[in-house]
Amino acid sequence: MAALTEDEAAEFIGRTGFTTGPARRVGVELEWLVEPRGDLETGWDLPFGGLVTREAGGQVELSSPPAEDLAACVAAVEADQAALEAALAERGQSVRGGGFDGVRDPVRFVDDQRYRAMEAYYDRTGPWGRRVMCGTASIQVNLDAGEDGPGITGLRGRWDLVHRLGPVLVAAFANSPVLEGRASGWKSMRQALWSKLPGWGRPISESGDLRADFARYALDAEVMCVRCDPPGSWSAPPGLTLRSWIRDGVDGARPTLEDVEYHLSTLFPQVRPRGWLELRMIDQQHGDGWIVPAVVATTLVDDPVAAEAAFEATSALCGDRPQPPEPVWERAARIGLDDPVLHKTALACFTAASEALRRNGTPLRLQSVLAAFRDRYVDRGRCPADDVLDGLRP
Repeated sequence: MAALTEDEAAEFIGRTGFTTGPARRVGVELEWLVEPRGDLETGWDLPFGGLVTREAGGQVELSSPPAEDLAACVAAVEADQAALEAALAERGQSVRGGGFDGVRDPVRFVDDQRYRAMEAYYDRTGPWGRRVMCGTASIQVNLDAGEDGPGITGLRGRWDLVHRLGPVLVAAFANSPVLEGRASGWKSMRQALWSKLPGWGRPISESGDLRADFARYALDAEVMCVRCDPPGSWSAPPGLTLRSWIRDGVDGARPTLEDVEYHLSTLFPQVRPRGWLELRMIDQQHGDGWIVPAVVATTLVDDPVAAEAAFEATSALCGDRPQPPEPVWERAARIGLDDPVLHKTALACFTAASEALRRNGTPLRLQSVLAAFRDRYVDRGRCPADDVLDGLRP
């Protein structure tokens, strides 16, 4: 079999990253911290087909199948969440909200080749990777990539918009202000930790051909895992990129398309192209609090009128660029809606989302949970992290 070429890999990466078509489906991936930590069975049959997996530190993740609309997604995931929590309770465990375990040491409970290699990779640059692997929990909202074409509903327009919304989602839903049991100085310690990892701040694409840019990003990213049959280690040589692996090989072997696909699963940008767009910047909330960020993100991207309003509102974060620069992301994670520009932008975005829900006849319950969150937090320039910080004060 002929060796894989860079051009073949690039074509595969671009095609795999962006599947275009009408934008209508939505899904979520919900991570929770687990009390007490430890081994956790997976593979349970949930009523609406959600998939349960484990993260390195014992966190549990519930991944929903794609739903045809927001209301259907929320109803299905609520039922699966209830079934998951009941199954955990039978084992003496429960889920806990929050984006980061700022109290317990980062201990890896899942002992497999992937997480061993990931741990070795992150350990080269400091302790932050272990904390991310073993102590963070997020809400990932998955939206269709959109159709090829111009405008806010096209592939490029949706890509830019989800990045413009990213700091707003970080700031409004920041829920991880603690490190080692004390206030960390960040509203989202989870986002702060991610920003310390290799390659996090490097944008995938701000203009031009999205597929070609994503291919370059993936080819130039360091390889985390070189898979082999046990008992060999999956750890990759330091500095190995996918491009150099294709050109030079490792121990005489070059990657296959399956290796390229696996490499893509080890890349963690703020928005990850997986055929669809995976928004990865939102801290986990408490209880069913995940519903609000799912509603906000989906509505502001999928409703054309709300999308135009959100695009305009986020202009204040971008300057002359199509996407916010890294310092805006940092301010969002550090001070949340205490930042006046982010606060004003969040107010405009929540208003656009609320108006779209009413206009589209979205179930009243979803309108109500959004309104309640806005009243408690956004209107007051607060986020869930502020509740946690209030509890730390004497």
